[in-house]
Amino acid sequence: MKINIHIDGRYTETEVTVHCGQMSDELEKMIASLRALDLKLTGTKNNQTYILDAAQILYIDTTDKKTFLYTETDVYESALRLYELEQRLSSGDFFRAGKSSIINFSKIKSIRSDIDGRLIVRMENDEKLIVSRQYASFVKDKLRRG
Repeated sequence: MKINIHIDGRYTETEVTVHCGQMSDELEKMIASLRALDLKLTGTKNNQTYILDAAQILYIDTTDKKTFLYTETDVYESALRLYELEQRLSSGDFFRAGKSSIINFSKIKSIRSDIDGRLIVRMENDEKLIVSRQYASFVKDKLRRG
């Protein structure tokens, strides 16, 4: 893969152009990562609304009909429902881990098997989360593909 970077002060925003002979899995992964970097979500904390980069979110969880966005250091409430966030984040490294949670795959530090086919993932902040048996195959497939 050849990478060219042109720096010019006349540009007001970054533009990425890809020239290729054909689309590949590697290229699709790279494009999804670039899109995820640009994706923003809003979360509320202490009666203030914050704009968050999706890439900084470790995981999302629903409790008592409220949806929360967890970063390395903070927790924000989202006005969106879990399925709405899942749709918005589907092009990135986010995946459904259970009935009430979504995990950012790129923020996983380690993975180990648990009973009944579940997985226990340790996040970058050392928090442990469960991936249910129903969704564990996604993680295993992603690990195989690299």
